[in-house]
Amino acid sequence: QVQLVESGGGLVQVGGSLRLSCAASGRTLRDHTIGWFRQAPGKEREFVAAIRWNSRTTVYADSVKGRFTISRDNAKNTVDLQMNSLKPDDTAVYYCAGDTGVILSNIRNHAAYDYWGQGTQVTVSS
Repeated sequence: QVQLVESGGGLVQVGGSLRLSCAASGRTLRDHTIGWFRQAPGKEREFVAAIRWNSRTTVYADSVKGRFTISRDNAKNTVDLQMNSLKPDDTAVYYCAGDTGVILSNIRNHAAYDYWGQGTQVTVSS
């Protein structure tokens, strides 16, 4: 079983940057698709970005495309989310999630992921 822990959240001003990290223990992430999701108060959990196990495929939500970059370091067993040009609408709890059996057509669906971290808060102040 994989345990996922997010870090790197915090308070940042509009236009600023943060780098979130998802660290795994218990099993290698090498064969996992990893997704980042976020949930703002009163809203449903939404897809942010995902990276396939082989790193050749990355997928982004339209709302973050061009501003966020997902990457993975299999040697360190981590997946990072670099967030630039942050906006107030980016304020949410960010979760990383993982699974070995996520097909590309289902990569944006949070139900496709079995393993979840506890979340890290990102607050963008205007």
